[in-house]
Amino acid sequence: MSRNDIIDVEPVGSRREDSLKTWGWVSYLLHLIVAVAAVVPGAQVSIGLLVIALVLDLVKKDDAVGSWQASHFSWRIRSVLWAGVLYVVTFPLFLLFYLPGAIAWAIISIWFLYRIVLGMVRMNAGRPVER
Repeated sequence: MSRNDIIDVEPVGSRREDSLKTWGWVSYLLHLIVAVAAVVPGAQVSIGLLVIALVLDLVKKDDAVGSWQASHFSWRIRSVLWAGVLYVVTFPLFLLFYLPGAIAWAIISIWFLYRIVLGMVRMNAGRPVER
């Protein structure tokens, strides 16, 4: 080996971490689009974006096991599942009384937006999401 040889000193696993972070940002952005649209009246987007983000998270979560990013995958999955359950449970309020249903859905939408923004802030800082 001569003095002019180039040695790759990239830590093992950093490509995996970068890939997971990229997929995480894609997922967070899809979640953010849906969350903002849920809060802004008349700005509804397809639930398809949320399904795509959920499937992406479910597929990639096993790749994140053992890294700080694993908490982000489970955070997003839990956020979507809880929001979905809460929307379904409160749906009958629309059938009985519109206003309570609208208030319930607004609260759920704001809560969902909060969770997505909190996750994005933590990911940007390179920190796991605490439970």
